Amino acid sequence: MFEGLVKEGSLKWLLGKRSYFDEELEEMEDSPSARKNWISEISPVANLVVRRCSKILKISSSELQESFNQEASDSMKHPSQYARNFLEYCSFKALSLSTQMTGYLFDKTFRRLTFNMMLAWEAPAAASQPITNVDEDVSVGLEAFCRIAPAIPIIANVIISEHLFEVLSSSTCGRLQFPIYDKYISGLERAIRKMKSNSESSLLSAIRSSRGEKILEIDGTVTTQPVLEHVGISAWPGRLILTDHSLYFEAHRVVSYDKPKRYDLSDDLKQVVKPELTGPWGTRLFDKAVLYSSVSLSEPAVFEFPELKGHARRDYWLAIIREILNVHKFISKYRMKGVARDEAIWKAVLGILRLQAIQDINSSIHIQYDTLLMFNVCDQLPGGDLILETLANMSNLRDSDHENDARAGTGMYSISASDMVSNLGFVFGTNSNNSNESRIAVGEVSVGEISSLERAVKESKNNHKKVVSAQATVEGVKVDGIDTNLAVMKELLFPINELRKSLQSLADWDDPWKSTGFCLLFSYIIYRGWVGYAVALVLMFFSAFMMITQYFSRDNPVAEVKVVAPPPMNTMEQLLAVQNAVSQAEQFIQDGNIILLKLRGLFLSIFPQATEKLAFALLSTALILAFLPSKYITLLVFLEIFTKYSPLRKASTERWTRRLREWWFSIPAAPVILERDKEEKKKKK
Repeated sequence: MFEGLVKEGSLKWLLGKRSYFDEELEEMEDSPSARKNWISEISPVANLVVRRCSKILKISSSELQESFNQEASDSMKHPSQYARNFLEYCSFKALSLSTQMTGYLFDKTFRRLTFNMMLAWEAPAAASQPITNVDEDVSVGLEAFCRIAPAIPIIANVIISEHLFEVLSSSTCGRLQFPIYDKYISGLERAIRKMKSNSESSLLSAIRSSRGEKILEIDGTVTTQPVLEHVGISAWPGRLILTDHSLYFEAHRVVSYDKPKRYDLSDDLKQVVKPELTGPWGTRLFDKAVLYSSVSLSEPAVFEFPELKGHARRDYWLAIIREILNVHKFISKYRMKGVARDEAIWKAVLGILRLQAIQDINSSIHIQYDTLLMFNVCDQLPGGDLILETLANMSNLRDSDHENDARAGTGMYSISASDMVSNLGFVFGTNSNNSNESRIAVGEVSVGEISSLERAVKESKNNHKKVVSAQATVEGVKVDGIDTNLAVMKELLFPINELRKSLQSLADWDDPWKSTGFCLLFSYIIYRGWVGYAVALVLMFFSAFMMITQYFSRDNPVAEVKVVAPPPMNTMEQLLAVQNAVSQAEQFIQDGNIILLKLRGLFLSIFPQATEKLAFALLSTALILAFLPSKYITLLVFLEIFTKYSPLRKASTERWTRRLREWWFSIPAAPVILERDKEEKKKKK
């Protein structure tokens, strides 16, 4: 097999179609130990990757295989999984060492190696189809990317890797090619250099130095793309700066900037960041602004991002501001300190850098920014709180085991986001040594198994699919028009209305025999204290009904609700219907206010005779509740409500109802005085 691969590579050289793998094969041909280190259990591509990993680790491929056989469990060495697990072992071990080198991300060999790891992951076994025609158009799939890329926290992480792959492969039919992958890494490199340059500059250095804040984004420096701060009916252009702790705005002066305003994102000030409408003279016309409010501000701050078409600038800034705010909420909720706190912040920072890298590749791509920022994703996903809880537990466990594992001196180093960033030349807040783990793990992934974080993310995404499917049905059944919606509601409430009519018929004693039987049955249930059992029986009936319905309608389509649509209404009829609804709502509110004012009059003794009667009634009720058992109270209330329209009591009930109504109408309402606001009076003057 090896000789055949070398011959095919030589033929490509003659035809002028040489690839990266051809050079590797020729290098193996010239090496006297190539045949000795060729591993028969894995594919040719996997052999090339393992050989490159062995060079990084400075041990032979056979020694790597022996090490894996000693460390791996029996389940990892099962023949069906052996090749892929061994490849992951070599890849992760090489990555753990190569990412400790300063500037590793800028090395094109490192980029090619990580992509080849994904290629080999898709065809790891010797029985796999040999990839001998590898050229620049070769591509990798979602599963391989989501398995290898999170091992390098700067490139991706477990939570957003799927969304990141979808964006990168959107122009190549769901497969990621190396040129796009290389452009993405180059974009990451530029974003990192930009952040490092801005953070080391004198911009806001006096304010940032106390907490070592890193500048993540700046906007408003170009006159054609200003940022406007709205204050009342005025708008002031300026420069907006986001750091890993705060948001700053500097208003433009003639030749410089005004003193910066600081909006804190790290402290718990009950901040709210949301989209906002703005316009000239305080109007609300354009959806291009971000609103920031907190308990420390007397009124919210509003920043507008003007552009001719759409609101992509606003959406981008809204997403990155929320990401920084959410990571600090995460830190505060789980009381993270030290290395765990710094690493959480860096995870958010790296997410913003990835977003900038993708924008750098192609600014015309429509991106849902929130889906690429892990803390925003967790804030929106169902079960996202469980993902964050798992992430916090992993960080705290790594932090607590940090010192003990560092002394162990064996096993593999676990790569954290903070360690990888520090290897790119950033000054890290808390110095940390590399920590070892008992598992064969790198960052958030483990060889041959699904980590707790991956499991939580998978479960959350499955739930999200169910939510999306359910929301699609909700959108499909929405109808327009007040009359149509009322018709739908009437049809849906039909069973409840029928039940209400039946109970009302029993209470009105339309059929005395049925009403008598119902009254005696429920009176006996209440007297014996079986109300709880009766409720339980009803719930059991509903449960059995649902299960039986599910069983018999398993293969049948869901029965649709048929509604007779009301006749269409013209514009004038719709306006009259709205006016009528508003009038009814106003009348309802007025009646409610009158009831409240009369009750106020009773409690304040504006009408003493009525107040005395109410006080006596309340006292009698209190004595009954205090001394009479609840069973008898419930029985008396039931008999009072159910028998008041019986033939024996109907005349007396009508008489007492009339007296009660007359007494209520005789109660005066408490006085009300409407005062105009002082500012409104000044405007009128």
